[in-house]
Amino acid sequence: MDMNLYLHNENEKPLEHIVSDGGMAAIFRTVGVVGDSLSSGEFESANADGSRGYHDYFEYSWGQFLGRMCGSKVYNFSRGGMTAKEYWQSFADANRFWDAKYACDAYLIALGVNDLIGMNQTVGEKDDCDKAETDTFSWYYSSIIKRLKKTQPRAKFFLITFPKGEPRADEHKNLLYGLAEKFDNTYVVDLDTYGPAFDEEFRKRFFLLGHMNPMGYLFFAKIVASYIDYIIRHNYDDFKEAGFIGTDLHG
Repeated sequence: MDMNLYLHNENEKPLEHIVSDGGMAAIFRTVGVVGDSLSSGEFESANADGSRGYHDYFEYSWGQFLGRMCGSKVYNFSRGGMTAKEYWQSFADANRFWDAKYACDAYLIALGVNDLIGMNQTVGEKDDCDKAETDTFSWYYSSIIKRLKKTQPRAKFFLITFPKGEPRADEHKNLLYGLAEKFDNTYVVDLDTYGPAFDEEFRKRFFLLGHMNPMGYLFFAKIVASYIDYIIRHNYDDFKEAGFIGTDLHG
């Protein structure tokens, strides 16, 4: 067996190798998913009067599918319609999500659709969080990262971009890469560049009205797990001490 073909193939691109067991993402025993409806397993229903219903089924969320793959504890720090601003200003406090009992080895942050597309919020700059409170997506998003780093200083952060071809995807992606440079232990899951497009064919298979169906959330979990697996296999030195997260121990 040529282990380098799997362990560290320098020519490999993200998502060329799809895992079904979580891959190297399973090194994280506790994971927090900060996000909106996509992170909450939201199903959309059509009512008899033509209106729509929106229902968060957390057990169908991609985070819980990921947890079952890896055998890890995954927390849904999410809700349909969530924005970085609401998460920072009220949602996390109201649910005590900053508490030490929710400290995680890794945080997967998937916010931005409701902020940038729904509310047309200004993206801002990667250094916004160094300023007094500024009403930009960057300020709220990066403030969440800073606060979570206080809860678990050695945690790993994976920032998830919009899927390929979504409106404002470039602005969102560029900010996340900037934040990954700014903060240590922070990586970008770049689905805009390497992931599947949420086009008509994808939606036919994996959507139920305007949100994903169970198969879609499972498939998305495999994508996220495979991308994190890729990041770890290409940055071994960064993850050697993952088992010591939450302690003062070092190898």
